[in-house]
Amino acid sequence: MTQTMNYRQMGTADRGQAHTLFAQTMGYVAITAGLFALGAWAGHNLTGGVGIVAFILAFIALFAMRFTARRSVPATVALLAVFGLLIGLAVAPTVAYYGSMDPRALWQAGGATALFIAGFGAAGYATRRDLAPVARVCFWALVALIVAGVVLTFVSIPGADLAYSALGLVIFAGFTMFDFQRLRRNTDAAVAPLLAASIFLDVLNVFLFFLDIFSGSER
Repeated sequence: MTQTMNYRQMGTADRGQAHTLFAQTMGYVAITAGLFALGAWAGHNLTGGVGIVAFILAFIALFAMRFTARRSVPATVALLAVFGLLIGLAVAPTVAYYGSMDPRALWQAGGATALFIAGFGAAGYATRRDLAPVARVCFWALVALIVAGVVLTFVSIPGADLAYSALGLVIFAGFTMFDFQRLRRNTDAAVAPLLAASIFLDVLNVFLFFLDIFSGSER
């Protein structure tokens, strides 16, 4: 069971553990992001069908991490690395498509994502308010957004793409704050790969939403 506690009540040793967990988790996020970039570069000529297979395999690896987290940290880290590489392959056709329309959009989306995650991550890490209710609201909002996305594949509505991306950013602002609060409240090093996977997914989705926004003028 994940250990959680109020940061104010932590002793010096516990705070040291929390800082160590933060460094570990963000290190895993950086490694995962690097492997994602490698996969996206290696798979830029892949077809959409191969990307879908890679996407399914990536989430199988992500699901398997929940079973290995308490049994073997090295195995969980290895699965996280596999997930990062596979999700990079899965997203590669999308990134290549946007890059072919406007390469500047990739850099703009990357910079905006860094600022977004830094800002909302810091807010979530610092806040004393329990953000679990916010995460629940964001979950159901994400479900509704996915349903809306399916509808929009069949129905053309002016400005819908921009609204979809903007709402997605609002939702993942909440998820980002919640995940960074979880990072602050935990002292169990075994959960670091799982937290890294969650934060990386926040980063990835924010990047894709910004990519859609910055390349919108080219579509």
